Amino acid sequence: MKDVGVIGAGAAGLIAAGRAAERGHNVFVFEKNNIAGRKIRITGKGRCNITNACDEDYLIPNIPGNGKFLYSSFNTFSNKDVMNFFISMGLKIKVERGERVFPESDSAKDVVDALMKYASMHNVKFFFNKAVEEIISKDGHITGVRLSDGTIKKLDAVIIATGGISYPGTGSTGDGHKMAKSLGHTITDLKPSLVPMITKESWVKDLQGLSLKNIAIKVLDKKKNVIYSDFGEMMFTHFGVTGPVILSASRHILKYEYKNVFLSIDLKPALSEEKLDNRIQRDFNKYIRKQYKNSLTDLLPNLLIPVIIDLSNIPPEKPVNQITKDERKRLVTLLKNLTCGITGSRSFDEAIVTAGGVSVKQINAMTMESKLVKGLYFAGEIIDLDAYTGGFNLTIAFSTGYTAGNSV
Repeated sequence: MKDVGVIGAGAAGLIAAGRAAERGHNVFVFEKNNIAGRKIRITGKGRCNITNACDEDYLIPNIPGNGKFLYSSFNTFSNKDVMNFFISMGLKIKVERGERVFPESDSAKDVVDALMKYASMHNVKFFFNKAVEEIISKDGHITGVRLSDGTIKKLDAVIIATGGISYPGTGSTGDGHKMAKSLGHTITDLKPSLVPMITKESWVKDLQGLSLKNIAIKVLDKKKNVIYSDFGEMMFTHFGVTGPVILSASRHILKYEYKNVFLSIDLKPALSEEKLDNRIQRDFNKYIRKQYKNSLTDLLPNLLIPVIIDLSNIPPEKPVNQITKDERKRLVTLLKNLTCGITGSRSFDEAIVTAGGVSVKQINAMTMESKLVKGLYFAGEIIDLDAYTGGFNLTIAFSTGYTAGNSV
């Protein structure tokens, strides 16, 4: 039996604490917030996308940030194990579009309650409003932690589960990175991921608040090579674009540092250019006595019409029956390739996850133990691991957390 300290009462920390205690250790959780799971409570707009119910073979491909490092931990605790765990804690779950798994109640608080139930069942001791200032080691072994009030707690092992630096208002402010670095660990560059993107064109601001469903996007480099493509929902904002397909796209742009990358939006992906042209001709015939600016109401949302008219370079007052075939072709091309330049991303305040963190080269993939300091373990977003949207990032947190707690 060992005295084990867990720093952070988020997804990774709670399941790590519960598992370590279940195995008979004395476990102490130190959380600088006054409640557990502050970030969990706001994920998925308060619904909490717990995991993804995809076949396990699809997990790694959805984790572009060092996914192969997770083979062992997923073998220990997979997405299916995550689902079964919550069911065993009395949480009813449901599977939605894209195999996303949510609590049946649509309440993220119920997810936190299930994790706290697991920890309480095994007598985990919690210390809220207690920040850890320093992890103490001697001769390459963990010996304890020093708290913000100066108290030193002797420990045999420590699991750092402090998260990244996204949504800093929830307490993810990089404390764990500083502790890891002080013990000799390398912290790879930290970048906001799954984050809204900033666009160059002024017309985007005119579309603020417009949400588009069932659209297709492509992200292109300067040579017009496709970096990423997706289908789903997006929204225009005062600074650029956001929404599920945009957040996923942002992960692919990281290595390009938002330089010379472009977003192409297909507003009508279900129609080929020929079929779209036929559709436009039908609308033009319907509104044959109207001006061009009044002929697109059946085809596009009202907010989008003035922008499309301006970008098409067809005079707004031109009678529909005078629009040429070339002008119509130009309109079709525009609707299938509405393009804007991507110049950057929003900050960590709006990023769902942090890309970068403690180098996986310095962590044992089978145990989550540091290769540099005995008795030191890592779990969750503090590690240089990140995934796409759809429940994959929380799956990483639960899997690495459980593995760490299982290995102490």
